[in-house]
Amino acid sequence: MPKQIESSLVSEKTASDGVNNDQRSELAFGRMLKFWRGVRRMSQEDLAFSLDSSARHISRMENSRVHPSKTMVEAIARAMDLGQRDSLNLMMSAGFTPQPKKIDFHAPELKWLRKAMMLTLRAYDPYPAMLMDASTNILMVNKGWVGFFQNVVSKQALEQVDNHFDFLFSQQGAGNIISGWEDTLSVILMSLQQATLMNGDQGIEALLNRLAQTPNVPDDWQQRGAKLEPMASYRVQMELSGQLQTFFSVSQNVGALGPNAFVSEPYLTVSTLFPEDENLDLSQLVEGDLSHPLLFY
Repeated sequence: MPKQIESSLVSEKTASDGVNNDQRSELAFGRMLKFWRGVRRMSQEDLAFSLDSSARHISRMENSRVHPSKTMVEAIARAMDLGQRDSLNLMMSAGFTPQPKKIDFHAPELKWLRKAMMLTLRAYDPYPAMLMDASTNILMVNKGWVGFFQNVVSKQALEQVDNHFDFLFSQQGAGNIISGWEDTLSVILMSLQQATLMNGDQGIEALLNRLAQTPNVPDDWQQRGAKLEPMASYRVQMELSGQLQTFFSVSQNVGALGPNAFVSEPYLTVSTLFPEDENLDLSQLVEGDLSHPLLFY
């Protein structure tokens, strides 16, 4: 008979629940469980004892004959002393949405990461670039970013900007410098909505609710967003030296290697503006005395 954790913490799905043999053979959790037992040099009996379960139940999970509950996956991760990365991988392999622990980008132990990101942004000059977290809070900017947006808002107003999407959705952003802003904002809101539904992140949900109330958002943003696929880039238009120029906004993610790259903390994104005209000289953007609370060089 299964012991306590097997009976009280496990919601099992067997072949009778509609999972056929081919589907069971494709479940990654069993392979992950067997792999980590090997790494930790634990027999099925050893793991079962630490979980107050049975070796038979461990075997059935490894063979994908039963599906573990979220509580069981968490217990296994603790029993095997897995770190956050590997715990998240195990959770995803069982079909659950992981909830990574938030990590403070400004913590002393991440000094090396802050320096690496500062050098990265600096290398992008004169192209405008900035670094943001999962909630699109701006963590760092480069000189090109400051010089570019000083053409859009006053220096004083720019110093108050600390969230990328808040700025994008503001009167200075949407409808002023973004091409096709109705669709762009709708796709952004839909991506935030999906993220909220998937992982229940309260920070992202608060951002979504705040942005959805801004005057620039079209009333039918849900219908627009449902028709459009997520965009890797959007266009920004701005007048430079008396001529209207088009820029592409391109984002690159900075995260952990492996399948949990998009949920590991700190989850960072570098967003850069590149001119459509490859011959456009942007050196003017980094000239003069530029300053911003988030410019660190």
